[in-house]
Parts: sequence; structure tokens; C-alpha cells
Amino acid sequence: MERNTLNDAGKGLEDAFFAKENARLLQQMRDKAKQQERRAAMREVVRVNDDALIDNLIALGLEPGTVLALQLVPLAAVAWADGQIEPRERDAVLKAAAAQGIATDSVAGQLLNNWLVQQPGAELVDAWKRQMRALLPLLSPNEREQIRASALERARSVAEAAGGFLGLTSRISPQEKAVLDGLAQTLAD
Repeated sequence: MERNTLNDAGKGLEDAFFAKENARLLQQMRDKAKQQERRAAMREVVRVNDDALIDNLIALGLEPGTVLALQLVPLAAVAWADGQIEPRERDAVLKAAAAQGIATDSVAGQLLNNWLVQQPGAELVDAWKRQMRALLPLLSPNEREQIRASALERARSVAEAAGGFLGLTSRISPQEKAVLDGLAQTLAD
């Protein structure tokens, strides 16, 4: 009988060990799947092939919605620089958003459309600047440069969309240049 008791106790210990180990492995699998989902969601927003940047943004606790807003605010700011939005500027903003994978019927697309109909307040750009000033020091020089170049390129394309007068004047108005300079200053190292 003692041998059966010993075998039963051993079996119970073995079952407990493997149950705990299985639970740990299952949790690891779930964590890995969740991380892959977060990467995919962030990759949809950031649209770069740099896994290190994606992982760093996730590690910093940024959500895809925050990163998306960080990309869209400069577009709206430049479009509204002179107090109105030209049809070509609106098209350029929507084209830049589409290049980021933003569908017009998505929440982000609707938000952007609202910003194109009604000029957002200065507090939105101020919040963007604060967020960027907090984020940039946490990134590598290469990551900062990727974000800076991408943001300024998209913003400049919006500024150039309205064009000059018959091609004789600058395609970027003084107001748009001032906004672009402010964005560049915020994004500078």
C-alpha cells in the first residue's frame, strides 16, 4: 500500500508540475500572439519596414492611435496655415493619409476629415509638439531621422499642393513655410 501511496503522490506531483508548465507555455504563446498583433497594428500605422522602430514604439507604450495622430496633425496644421484649405491641399492631405493606409470611412479618416472641414485649435498642434518633444529623445538617431524625414516630406507635399501663381511664385506660402519651419524645429535633434 505504501508503494501505491508513493506512486499516487508522485503522479500528483507530476500532474501539478506539467499543469503549471503547460499554463506557463500557454501564457507565453498568448503573449507572443498579442505582441505580433500589436506589431501588425503599429506597422499598419507607421508603414516602415524597420522592426526595431516598431518594437521601440510599442516598448515605449505608444498605441497605434497615438502614432497615427502624430502623423496626421502636421498635415492638418500645414493645410490650415493660411486660414483656409484649398481643394488641392485637401486632396494632398487625403492622399498622404491614404498612403498611410487610412481609409476615408475609418475612425482616423473621419477624424482627419473633421480637421479638414473645421480648423482644429492651436492646442492640437501644441499637444503634438509636446508629445514629439517627449518621444524623440527616447528614440535612436536613425529612428528620429526616419520620423523627421517622413513627417516633413508629407507636410511639405501638402504645402506644395496649392502651388504658386502660374508657377511664377513659390509653391509654398509664407504662412505654410512658417508652419513647416515650426514642425522642423520641433523635430530637430
